[in-house]
Amino acid sequence: MNRKKERVAAALRYHHGKDHAPTVVAVGKGDLATAIERLATEHNIPLYRDETLAHTLTELGLGTEIPPELYEAVAKILIHVAVLDQKIIK
Repeated sequence: MNRKKERVAAALRYHHGKDHAPTVVAVGKGDLATAIERLATEHNIPLYRDETLAHTLTELGLGTEIPPELYEAVAKILIHVAVLDQKIIK
C-alpha cells in the first residue's frame, strides 16, 4: 500500500540579542501545515523545506526553545534566510 506522506510544517521565531534560542511558534499537520505555509507566503516569510526537521519541531511543541542538538540544523535555516534577505535588499 502506497500512502501519501502527511504534510508537516513548523515556524520558528528568533530575535537576535533578545531570544536565547529560536522558539517554535507554529506547528501543524495536513491542512494546518498548508495554512502555515500559506500565511508565511502571504507575509513574505521565507520557507525552508526540511521534512525531518519539521517533524522534530512539531514534536517539541509550541513555545519551546529549540534544544542545543538542533542548533546546527536551525543555523542552516537562519543562514538561508539571511542570504534571501541580502538578495531582496540588493
